[in-house]
Order: sequence, then C-alpha cells, then structure tokens
Amino acid sequence: MSNDYSQCKRRVHEFSGAIRNTGTDQIGDVLGDYYHPDAEWHGPAPIGRLTGRDEISRGYWAPLLESFPDLEQNDYILFGGEFRDSTWVCAAGNFVGTFENDWLDVPATGHATWLRHGTFHRFEDGKIAETRLFVDVLDVLRQAGYQFVPALAPEVVIPGPTTQDGVLLDSADAAETEQTLELVEGMIFEGLESYEDAGIDGMGMDEYWHEDFMWYGPAGIGSTRGIDGFQAYHQEPFLEAFPDREADSDDIRVAEGTYCAWTGWPSLEATHLGDGWLGLPATGESVEMRVMDFWRREGDLLAENWVFIDMIHLLEQLGVDVFERVRKEKQCF
Repeated sequence: MSNDYSQCKRRVHEFSGAIRNTGTDQIGDVLGDYYHPDAEWHGPAPIGRLTGRDEISRGYWAPLLESFPDLEQNDYILFGGEFRDSTWVCAAGNFVGTFENDWLDVPATGHATWLRHGTFHRFEDGKIAETRLFVDVLDVLRQAGYQFVPALAPEVVIPGPTTQDGVLLDSADAAETEQTLELVEGMIFEGLESYEDAGIDGMGMDEYWHEDFMWYGPAGIGSTRGIDGFQAYHQEPFLEAFPDREADSDDIRVAEGTYCAWTGWPSLEATHLGDGWLGLPATGESVEMRVMDFWRREGDLLAENWVFIDMIHLLEQLGVDVFERVRKEKQCF
C-alpha cells in the first residue's frame, strides 16, 4: 500500500479542530468546507442515516452543539488507507464538553461529559462523501446516572494508545502496514471464526494477542486486560449468547503502519441463544450488530483494541428500549 493519504488525513484533522470554536449557527458553513453537498452519514441509534450536508447539520451536529456548547473533538487515533478503490480516513477519540442542554432525551447534567467516538470518512475529490460514526450513547447515559445493564468489566473514560503515536498525519511504511492488516485478518477469519469448531480454548488467541493486551469495550460491556480477562469478562459470555455469529467479508478494513480499523453496517449477524449476557434472557431472535474496531500492533501481536458497538440499536433488537425507560423515569420527577 504505497499511496499517500496525508492530504485527506489533514483535512479530517482540521475538521476535528474546527469543531472547538463552532456554534449551532456556524456548523453548516463548516460542513460546507469539508463535506460534499449530498454526502451520506450513518450514525448511532436513535439518529440513524442522514443524507446531505443540511440534514447532517440539522440531524446531528446542531443538536449536539446545542447540548454541549463548548464541545471539542480530541482524536487519539487518525490514519488513512484504501479499500476497494476508495480512500478512507479513520479516527477514534473523545468529544468532550459541558452537558448544558438535554440531548436525545438524555437529561443534561451540567457536568463535563466524554462522548467516545469512532469514525470512518470516505473521500471523493478532496471532500468527505460518506461518514460512518459511532458515539457511545449508552456511556453518555451512564455518565448522566442511568445504568440499564450490568457491565461485567469496569466502565471508564477510555485512553488513547499507550505509545501516544496514533495520529499518523504523514505516510507510514508499507511493509508495516501489510503486516498489521495480515495479522488482523488472520485473527478475524481464522481465530475468531474457529469458535464453533474449536471452542474458546482452541481459538489460538496467543497467536494474535499480547498476553496483557488492553481491550477497550463500549458501555454495558466495559474494558478488560489480558487474554484471561478478555475471555472471562467479554469473549466467553458474548460467544455463549451469540454462538452462531457470521461476519461480513465485505466489511471495510483499513490499515496504516501499526494501526488497523474495521467496520460494517452491520458487521455481524447472529442469533441470541444464550442467557445472561447484559443480564438478559435469550430471545432466540436474529440480530445484526453495527461494530467498529481499532487495533494497535506491537511487534508480531496486537497490544490494544478499541471497540465500538451500537449498543442502543442492539438492545432494541433484544427488547430493551433504553430511551423509553429514560422517558418514563423523567415522568416520575
């Protein structure tokens, strides 16, 4: 992968910086500088799909900036690459702001709030033509005092890479990039998909992961350390709940240097067959999962993994309407 994506990466970096000083009356002009007029935007439930700069402004950015007037975007991972003849720039980090006005029916707290995000941008002619964005909405609810599911692992403000080298504005070594992508693809298509035949002990996790790797999961699941912690507090409960997962080989996957990111809309289809995950009984229902992963490779193994799941969308499919519960609680006061 010899292409240089520096210009597109710098555009995304500039856009992230521009958010800091942008109000609701200015966001349309800012989007005009960076987005195609008819850009596609795919976001978390309950927002969903938006089309065109005006709809993206009205449906996502203006309400967000109204709720968090001093919002800033801090990306700790940013890199680019090509997937099937399209240029993508991937970013992960936190929006941070004071929660001054209600957002998506979540009551404002007046406190500093971290909105964890993962983003894929597809470029055409130097502007963003498509965005796929995850915001951990369930974690915003948690910070506002609403806890709907019992996480097995700690829910914390997620840090950036321990190496503090995740923002790659210049081009990376092609051999490093290829090694990273091959490792991640092997882990996905050979390691994780061997569960049904080999069981959790036969998946060969030590072939892909550092023994003490960090796994940063979404609210409702939490974060774990090490292969043992990952298997005990996330992987085993998850696989028991959804033993027949099917990943989409057409998912977008991009690597640069020692970083890789992967997403699909959806990424997984599965049947909810096991009791107990998130404290819920098995429904027997087929569900789809919108997922986004970022990885950092260290040597020959993966050392860190940032995971985004549209938990509100998934919970809806499992019979849990989070926002209906919020509305009912608000009526009690």
